[in-house]
Amino acid sequence: MNLTISGHHLELTPAIRDYVQSKLERITRHFDHVIDIAVILSVDSIAEKEKRQRAEINLHLPGKDLHGESEAQDLYAAIDGLIDKLDRQVLKHKNKIQDHQHEGIKRYEGPTTEEAA
Repeated sequence: MNLTISGHHLELTPAIRDYVQSKLERITRHFDHVIDIAVILSVDSIAEKEKRQRAEINLHLPGKDLHGESEAQDLYAAIDGLIDKLDRQVLKHKNKIQDHQHEGIKRYEGPTTEEAA
């Protein structure tokens, strides 16, 4: 798994990097076939007083790319919201993959010849 964490208009501290890595363990615990993760953390300054913290992620899985983003006043809250959204997407993708396995034809209990007549 390749992990890329980048910051736009903000300095990435080791604390932020460790926080993101610890939160991403939740994703890899649910689904361990992750190929590549790209995290972008940024600060958008709308007005002088108001600053918006933003977290985005692109997750590359076999056969699927997932994208999520979250905004909050606090960067840690934005990361938490992002991981919650991404966790739901990963679990939904995992369930879709697993639901394609059906019962075999040997176990099919269709109508018998007496019921069909």
